[in-house]
Amino acid sequence: MEVDDGAELCFPQLLNTSCRKSTLPQSEAVFLNTLLSSISMLTVALNLLVIISVSHFRQLHTPTNILLFSLAVSDFLVGLLLMPGEILRNIHCWFLGDLMCSLYIYVGYIIPAASIGDMVLISVDRYVAICHPLHYTTRITVRRVKLCVCLCWFCSVFYCSLFVKDDLTQPGRYNSCYGECLLIVNHITEAVHLALTFIVPVSLIIILYMRVFVVAVSQARAMRSHITAVTFQRSVTLTANKSELKAARTLGVLVVVFLLCFCPYYCVSLTDNSLLSSSSGTFVIYLFCLNSCLNPVIYAMFYPWFRKSIKLIVTLQILQPGSCEANIL
Repeated sequence: MEVDDGAELCFPQLLNTSCRKSTLPQSEAVFLNTLLSSISMLTVALNLLVIISVSHFRQLHTPTNILLFSLAVSDFLVGLLLMPGEILRNIHCWFLGDLMCSLYIYVGYIIPAASIGDMVLISVDRYVAICHPLHYTTRITVRRVKLCVCLCWFCSVFYCSLFVKDDLTQPGRYNSCYGECLLIVNHITEAVHLALTFIVPVSLIIILYMRVFVVAVSQARAMRSHITAVTFQRSVTLTANKSELKAARTLGVLVVVFLLCFCPYYCVSLTDNSLLSSSSGTFVIYLFCLNSCLNPVIYAMFYPWFRKSIKLIVTLQILQPGSCEANIL
């Protein structure tokens, strides 16, 4: 009997203090872990292609692409760090120690906060480009965008350190047995965290994109009605507007997919945080992680420059001298 009990424990040598393994059937556990492992590797590979593309080719050093670069970095970290951690947590056994558990939880708060910050910046970028096109080049510069991205990551790191400081100073303080990895926060702190990292940013994103949608529709109608009788100067303006509208549509798809993947996770956290450890919680966490894999797929579908850069990277043409000056756009 002791052998059977020990086989169900994360640490069989600690019969009285070890956590028990997941009660999921072995076939289901293997399937879920294999699925998440595949998504993790695909997420790392695809987002690494985005990071290399934007950083290597000079034509892609635009304000909007810098924001996509920052988002790709956070998605890359999701595939590299968070998904493997979820595989361990899926079997209810954490073998990496209390300190690594605290750091994992810390990083698990930083990355979503930075991703949501990037989405807000992307929404602001499209709002200025569509609603105030004459001021876009002066207000949205590469230098300012880089500064905003750095501030976004710094604020995420600083804020999340305050949120999990007790667990960082005393790793494992919330664990009831060996092999457990969790963080317990009171309802007030959780409510403030959800408001600052989800409700307020998402509300701002929705408001900005509603405004962008209204202006984009009016501009599209104006272009269709005047497309046959325009001067050369106005034709150039309309072409520029059309390009901005296409970019707004593409990034709009990105934002919608982001909200569809993130909202279930935060809704479950808002209603009952304990549900995250159930089967429904596992589903929303996997959906949350899946978003990081979908973003590069959206780039490949809508951005020709990403498909061209993938070809140059895969064929190792980026190793040739002067490849950073290649014509990608």
